[in-house]
Amino acid sequence: MTDPVTYAVRDGVAVIEIYNPPFNALDRAVRTGILEALMRLSEDKVASAAIICAKGPSFLTPSDVRDFEDRSHSPLLTEVCDALEASKKPIVACLHGAALGGGYELALAAHARLAKPGAKVGFPEITLGLIPEAGGTQRLPRLVPVDAALEMLLSGKSVDIAPEHNPGWVDGVVDGDLISAGISYATGLVDAGFQPTRERRERFGEGLDYQDAIARARTEYGRSPTQAPTALIDCIEAAPLLPFDAGAALERDLFTSLANTDEAQALRHVYIAVREAATPRGGLPEVAAPWSVGLVGGGAMGAGIAVSCLDSGRPVQLVERDEASVAAAEARIRGIYQRAVSRRRLGQDAMTDRLARLTCTTDLDALSDADIVIEAVPEDLATKEAVWARIGRVAKEGALLATNTSYLDIEYLAEASERPNQMLALHFFAPAHVQHLVEVGVCLDTGQEAEAAAFAFVNALQKKPVRVSASEGLIGNRILTAFRLAADGLVARGASPYDVDAAMRAYGFKMGPYEAFDLSGLDVSAAFRALYAEGLGARRFDVADMLMREGALGQKTGRGFYKYLGDDRRTVRQNPALLATIASEREARGMSTTQVSAAEIEKACLLAMANEGARILDEGLAERAGDIDVVMLLAFGFPRHKGGPMKAAELRGLLGDLRTLEIWAAADPFWAPAEGLRDAVKNGNRFSAVL
Repeated sequence: MTDPVTYAVRDGVAVIEIYNPPFNALDRAVRTGILEALMRLSEDKVASAAIICAKGPSFLTPSDVRDFEDRSHSPLLTEVCDALEASKKPIVACLHGAALGGGYELALAAHARLAKPGAKVGFPEITLGLIPEAGGTQRLPRLVPVDAALEMLLSGKSVDIAPEHNPGWVDGVVDGDLISAGISYATGLVDAGFQPTRERRERFGEGLDYQDAIARARTEYGRSPTQAPTALIDCIEAAPLLPFDAGAALERDLFTSLANTDEAQALRHVYIAVREAATPRGGLPEVAAPWSVGLVGGGAMGAGIAVSCLDSGRPVQLVERDEASVAAAEARIRGIYQRAVSRRRLGQDAMTDRLARLTCTTDLDALSDADIVIEAVPEDLATKEAVWARIGRVAKEGALLATNTSYLDIEYLAEASERPNQMLALHFFAPAHVQHLVEVGVCLDTGQEAEAAAFAFVNALQKKPVRVSASEGLIGNRILTAFRLAADGLVARGASPYDVDAAMRAYGFKMGPYEAFDLSGLDVSAAFRALYAEGLGARRFDVADMLMREGALGQKTGRGFYKYLGDDRRTVRQNPALLATIASEREARGMSTTQVSAAEIEKACLLAMANEGARILDEGLAERAGDIDVVMLLAFGFPRHKGGPMKAAELRGLLGDLRTLEIWAAADPFWAPAEGLRDAVKNGNRFSAVL
């Protein structure tokens, strides 16, 4: 294995070069190599200065987030930064590509910074519930205005380096050869002198303005669900008030305390889970993503899928059953783009270009040239079966075949196509052009090439694929149904749907289960809810069915769990008639009611989701517990700082969940604990241990 850090002298300047493919992560070997190079520099009689640079696509990027769980990997980054800054010879950091997190902290510890145009600098730590750990909060406000420092650190967003907007991110922007420019700049510092970043205080000149910026940040970020923003602001406030070493010690102490919080553990889990979900276990062959798209069905879902494909540059051939449906589909797609233009998210020329690649017809034979055919017709098994029998006859050899269903039997549809080795599910979530998740439902006979093509296609649409074995409901709708059944049980006991929604919003969901129900449409999942709840028998208390009997299907009819007023249906009110219907249903069944607290609502809903997730793992439908979390995070708004239903259960303690479920199951079989939950308890409170 080659050394990731090399040392050479050029024109009297040491060139410390890093190459740690693929992304030049600041791992232990790199940190050790930099320290060794700095020691060599101090003893070098030829080199009077140094530059630190990198080969490959980036300067330096953070090491594996798992390192945050083990702080014994010496040398720590703070040791490296302090040693670099303490050098008696000037050192210039030469940045290209990404210099993020620890990579930018290292650059800030250098005596000057040069960058190529378009280089990215920033601190993503806040997105992991953390703060920088190697002096970043103390050095950055010494180099840039405090407002700029707060914005970068608190947003977690990177900044593109450009000459026209450079408040101090770097000391110079270099169009030409970065290494030569760095050597020249470092040579100049030998004669001109240099000042370590820790000693600079010119940005602290206006004390009242500095404190005003701190106060504004506390107001803006005071309601964050994680502790990291407050810790960050505390560190920035300390920078001009404390000696550098004291401020850096405060930063390290706060970093250590944050690293052990549930929120930081959950966010690290999300970071890892999203990346792991992108590649199924065992890997896939490299194949080109299907280019031309055939789409059957132009309803709300089909229109969203069409827009996603058009946005990726692909031509789309859309087939509908009659001319009226074709016109409606075209209008839906055009409407999506017109709204984007009116909101200035898309230019008129871009809209014209996209729509020029859309062709609509009633002729299914038009799909014969498509590289991928996606079916998005209404959720009726007989209708879909007939469509797939025809698609199987007209699609070209080797085309990828995908149904958008998650509720129906995907294996049955694959059989109907008579091409099961090319068939799978691509389950987009509504609205498909907005949602980032796609469940890839792999059938028993799906070929590996087809699966690889599906993953490549979803990635090409800039969406996140998650693999699941083909099954009714896949992951998302299985867990969502369990969530809703638990919520209905709470309503049967005495809670209102509005109590349930409020409790789950307070937990961190963007909307409660009944709000989400109205958004998707109560009729969409009716058959699946009934199938799933068969075992509940007479105990089933389905509030959605009560509404459907009255013709209330949610937002699309202007009435569901809520009332939607105005032409745009954006004014939302509670539906008092629903509360009367629920009360009548309870009375007819002879049910007694009780007060149900927000804590009880939260507990029941979370237990239902985690237990159903454990059943999915029992059945071998998901490869990882983290995949389940990714689906619930990206598709249903489970709060990121809670980690998803499976990680949240681990953080609560699985033994406590198991005991609660055992007690509840004595009265209601719905709560029977999954074997996967029992196994996870035996294997150290981790679902991952049972996979």
